[in-house]
Order: sequence, then C-alpha cells, then structure tokens
Amino acid sequence: MGISLKPQHLKRYKDIAWLLIKYGRSDLVKTAGLEEAILEEDQKVSDDAPREAKELADDLEQRGPTFIKLGQLLSTRPDMLPLPYIEALARLQDKVEPFAYEEVERIVNSELGVRLSKAFAEFDREPMAAASLGQVHRARMRDGRQVAVKVQRPNIREQIAEDLEAFEEIAEFMDGFTDMGRRYEFNKMLGEFRRSLLRELDYRQEAQNLITLGANLREFERIVVPQPVNDYTTSRVLTMDYVAGKNILSLSPLALLDINGEALAEDLFRAYLKQILVDGFFHADPHPGNVFLADDGRIALLDLGMVAHVTPRLQERLLQMLLAISEGRSDDAARFAIQIGEKTEAFNSTGFSARVAEFVSVYQQAELQRIEAGRIVLQITQIAGECGIRLPSDLTMLGKTLLNLDQVGWTLDPDFDPNASLRRNAAEILRHRVMKSFSPGNLFSSVLEVQDLVQTLPRRMNRILEHVANNDLEVRVQAIDETKLMAGFQKVANRITMGLVLAALIVGAAMLMQVPTSFQIFGYPGLAIIFFLVAAAGGILLVLNILFKDE
Repeated sequence: MGISLKPQHLKRYKDIAWLLIKYGRSDLVKTAGLEEAILEEDQKVSDDAPREAKELADDLEQRGPTFIKLGQLLSTRPDMLPLPYIEALARLQDKVEPFAYEEVERIVNSELGVRLSKAFAEFDREPMAAASLGQVHRARMRDGRQVAVKVQRPNIREQIAEDLEAFEEIAEFMDGFTDMGRRYEFNKMLGEFRRSLLRELDYRQEAQNLITLGANLREFERIVVPQPVNDYTTSRVLTMDYVAGKNILSLSPLALLDINGEALAEDLFRAYLKQILVDGFFHADPHPGNVFLADDGRIALLDLGMVAHVTPRLQERLLQMLLAISEGRSDDAARFAIQIGEKTEAFNSTGFSARVAEFVSVYQQAELQRIEAGRIVLQITQIAGECGIRLPSDLTMLGKTLLNLDQVGWTLDPDFDPNASLRRNAAEILRHRVMKSFSPGNLFSSVLEVQDLVQTLPRRMNRILEHVANNDLEVRVQAIDETKLMAGFQKVANRITMGLVLAALIVGAAMLMQVPTSFQIFGYPGLAIIFFLVAAAGGILLVLNILFKDE
C-alpha cells in the first residue's frame, strides 16, 4: 500500500524521497511507496555514497522554509541522527532571496491599517536581511525613533500549511507501516513541529518574547535586547528598536582587538546561564546571524521567534549534572541524567554508567583543547538515547543553543573556557535561584498552604485520636504483591509434588523389575517399563517447563 499522490503534494513527496535515498534510507522509500514520486534524474545518487553532514543542511536549505525549520527540529533529536549531523543542523541558517518592495508595502498597509508612508517618516526599500519566513527593513518613525520592521513573506502560511499536510500523510504511513515510524513516532514529532512553527509565524508572540527577555537581562549592561513598538506590531509585521551593528563573524581580527572580547564572552555566557538555570526561558537560536556586536560595544540578541522553556526540576538537575561533569564526578553525572530522563524497557544501567564515565574521563583530559558545553549536553543525550533513557526535548534544544553560543564566545575570545565560567558562576546562579524562591508569588503560595494546614490540622488530629481510642487505627504497608507471591508459592508446591510423583514412579518401576510376568516389553516386565517411560516423559516436560516458563 502506497501514499495517495495528490498533485499539490507531489513535489514534496519527491523532495522527501530524494533526501531519504541520498542519505541511506531507500528502504523507507520503497515501504512507503514514494518511489513513484521520484523522477529518473533524482535517482542518480548511490545509497552507499559517502555524504558529509553539511550536505544535509545545504539540501534542506535549498528546499524552502518548511524544510529549514524541519532541519532545526531534527537538530534536537540526537537519538535519530549522529552527532556530526546534529551539529550541522544546529547551525543551519536560512538565507534566501528577498521579496519585492511592492509586496512589503501591501502587507504593511493591510496589517497596520494605514499607508506605509503615513506610518513611517522613512522606510528603506532594500531589506537589511532576508530569511525563510520574512525580511527586515530599516525605518524611522514620525517621532524620530530608529526602528527595524520585520515583514512576513507573502503566502508563507499557505505554503507551510500545504507542506505540513504532505508531511502528515507521510508520517502517518511511516508510523503505521514501518518499524522506524513505530519507534520514533513521526506523527507525534510532527505535531510538536507544527506548534513550534505556528508560534514562530505569529510576530505578536515574538514581540512578547522580546519584552520578557529584555526584562530578564536588564542587569547585564553589555547586552541589549531590542524592544517592540506594540502599536506597530501585528501577527505579520513586527516593529522593534533598530540596533546598529555587525555580525560577529564578519568582524576582522583588527576590529576584534578594539573590543573587550573576554568581558563580552563572559557576560554573554552568564546571561545564558541565567536564562536557562534561573529564569527557565531562553533564546533558543543564538547562531552568529542573530548575535550582533552593536556600535556602542554591546552584544545585541536578535530574532526571538524561537525560544524554549526549562522547568524548575530540570533546571536543578541540569545544574547538578553540568557541575558533576566539570568536576569529573561521573557517577553523579550519570545519576542526575537518569533522574532527568525517563527509563524505557531497553534501559541498560551498567552500560550507561560506563559510557558516561568514559566520556567524563575524556572530557577531563581535554584541558588544552576547546571544550564545547553544547557538545557535552548533546553527547550526554546521545549516550542516554542509545542506553534506553528518553531525555526531554528541551534538554536537546539547550544543547543546540549552547553549541551555537560556544561558536560566538570563541569568536569574541579565543581563550574563553565555558567550563571555568560555569564553575565561577555556580554560586551566583544558586543565589539567584534562592532569591527567586522568595518571590512574592511563592511566599503567598506558601502562606496559603500553611493556612490550609492550620485550618485542617485540628480536624485531622481529632479523627486520628478517635480511631486510636476505638482501636480502629490501621497501618497499611504495600511492600510486596501478595497475589504474585501466592502464585509463586503454588508453583513451588506443584513442582515439589510433581517431583515426588515422578520419584515414586521410578522407585515403583525398579521394584516391579524384580517380579517376572508374562507381559513383557523389550524383554523386561511390561508394567515396570511403562512406569519408566511415564516418569521419563514427565521429567522431560518438567525440565522444559522450568527452562522456558519460569522467571
């Protein structure tokens, strides 16, 4: 059974099938019936041809916005792809051709409800940057405020919806008819991808992300987050502060000498530690294109369409795991990783602990080499997946974020050591977490819990004392499964009884061998031989039952 090939989905089927064949999954293509969607010229790639991880990122980039975002999602799944592919996809940046200014003007007029020339005193016709979902133009408002206006691509939502529909048909087929689909649950993964992409298409959500991150990082003087202009922001148009600066990777070595790279790298890393381990809300896409060096010497964090959240429990365990790795405590690192994740039926505790110990040992010996915090997190998640531990996707998103952050940090300061920075700032992180626990909201919640305890304590104590006085107090301990225990006892009793019966048959047969009878088998008394055969058959059945059915 193959997928029904709708004409509007044919191109996407062909793209997906071509990628699967090129990167060694032609078996899935044949199972899903996608070979019908591939043109002859697309079948020139050999299944066993070696391909670099970067090629996959390039191929996804060439196939449009949905595939680019799909690549970013795959970069959070080290259980599906080897680490080199994860790293290549984590650094995937969408660089596409800009769309016409006439379309920009039409969209802005429609979204703001006023002509572009009336809303802005100046508006550059040429965009500063163009990406898969939109492009950014520099403008000046009527009050003189310099702003950047992000405009969504025309018909991008319809295109993505069409692509997602094609992906959904393929995912449903894979989940229902392939072992790989049943293992990875592609349809579930696609649902997560759909929600993330729809949030990124709503620029009002990005505006709120800018406000939240700006408030969380206001204590960092060397970091700036552009703030939105709410009255000029809709779901398809985002107006925010313009930050004059340059891409960090585009700076010449001479320009880098004029800045305090060590302090900037340290502040940037501290800011992300606070986002991840204190606030639980972090900028999840800090690739060099989204991290600018402003003209005033500060670091600007741009493009907050992709953010992630970390729960308080994950924050605590993550900090403990990172500190354990940095200090060489492999047993503690493995224990915290197990606590973070969810154990599956294939969980191998001994193998996981041994591999983590080996990894931490190699990490500790790499003193003279660059130690990438992002690579550490991704390596741990990969080891966990191979040993039967399912770690939360937020943890892999964090590894991808740190991987990009490492690249930016080393550009600013080639000698920057994330490991040492983590140890230096551990005390400050703990202090921030303690102070956060004493927030008015937490204190008010604690007061309400104490109030509930005080109100219900007398009634509960009275009920306990009544049970004690009436000799009705019972203590229930669920230590063992009584049904399973009794079944085990019955099995033991049956085995003993069966063994006694077989022994009696053998003894009886031996005694009957001394009694001569006219009924003989093989020249021996017939009844004795029958007893021997029955005992032998019973013994064989008992042994087989013990070997194959007993636990």
